[in-house]
Amino acid sequence: MSERPSFSVEYLEPPAPIDAEPLPDEFTAPRLKRALLILAGIIVVISAAIVLLPGLDSLRDRFNGAQPGWLAFAALLQILSCVSYVMVFRGVFCDRMSWRTSTEIGLGELAANSLFSVGGAGGLALGAWILRRGGLPRDYIAHRTVAFFLITSLANVTFLAIGGIGLATGILHGEHNVLLGLLPAIAAVLIIVLALGAGQAAGALQRRSMRAKLAAAAGAVGDGVGEAMRLLKTGDPMIYLGAAGYMLFDVAMLGVCFTAFGHDVPPAGVLLVAYIVGQLGGLIPIPGGIGGVDGGLIGTLVLYGVDPGDAAVAVIAYRGLLLTIPALLGLPALAVLRKRLQSEAHDIAACAPGQTVEVLGRGEVQRGVPVTTSAE
Repeated sequence: MSERPSFSVEYLEPPAPIDAEPLPDEFTAPRLKRALLILAGIIVVISAAIVLLPGLDSLRDRFNGAQPGWLAFAALLQILSCVSYVMVFRGVFCDRMSWRTSTEIGLGELAANSLFSVGGAGGLALGAWILRRGGLPRDYIAHRTVAFFLITSLANVTFLAIGGIGLATGILHGEHNVLLGLLPAIAAVLIIVLALGAGQAAGALQRRSMRAKLAAAAGAVGDGVGEAMRLLKTGDPMIYLGAAGYMLFDVAMLGVCFTAFGHDVPPAGVLLVAYIVGQLGGLIPIPGGIGGVDGGLIGTLVLYGVDPGDAAVAVIAYRGLLLTIPALLGLPALAVLRKRLQSEAHDIAACAPGQTVEVLGRGEVQRGVPVTTSAE
């Protein structure tokens, strides 16, 4: 009886490394150290103010009542939020990339968002540099980055609409005010409509623009919107669960921070609306968004009937965990990844689309696709 041929799977070698591109200015060593020092300084000033300033006795008493077990649970929820971010990153950019590489890039982006606040653009800029340094073409990175931003943003505004409708109808309870529920819901629906129509608008602008850079940017946006719609239509659970988990674990952490100090957790609708509206403060260019996000969250929670002292304590604890955990996870991961990039010991280039190589006995094979060969 003849033996059955055995088979093995071999992966194509990545393409030759491209010329190293300079690290974005925001992430050079001097700028990174400066951001860390500024962030540490702001934290010290806020902590000193809480401890030393007269008139804050009530706030200090609230902090003294912290329950470590609940704070540890809140920290676990933030870790799960980080895991969800890695999932949606992997689902959008490339599922052929190893989990190790996906995790290092995703956590590195989250660390960048902790240090540089421009609505998450800092992390996306770092991720784009890493992917380009790893061998992916600019066009691919550009439209996938737009798709990633759009998908995660759509998750936020979808839950904003759910929270607003839930408050307006009383399903999710909270301060009985139909207007305060309908306004965020209407705003969310409008944002979704505008986002879905951005692809056609960008395409029209690209065709009419006489400036090359503007036309290229419009083309990237149009391609990115189309790519986002295509990815969503696949029903990939990595994308859906990752985008939802990235936000919902974060919201849950905020709720647990109320419990950690012995306060009642606000209704789910209030937490959803306050969380998303409060994130707009992150657009203020302050390291970590300190002050902007905090003020937005506290102000929105108070607007929806939460006690100001309870809101302040919970938000301060929440923001402390939100800044600390991604940085503790992401900065070491980023350091390891940078060493791997320098030695080309990575698999980022496996995601390069549309490239072919010659494989002995097989002819041209698309790069990144596993090749099955018979073993001798």
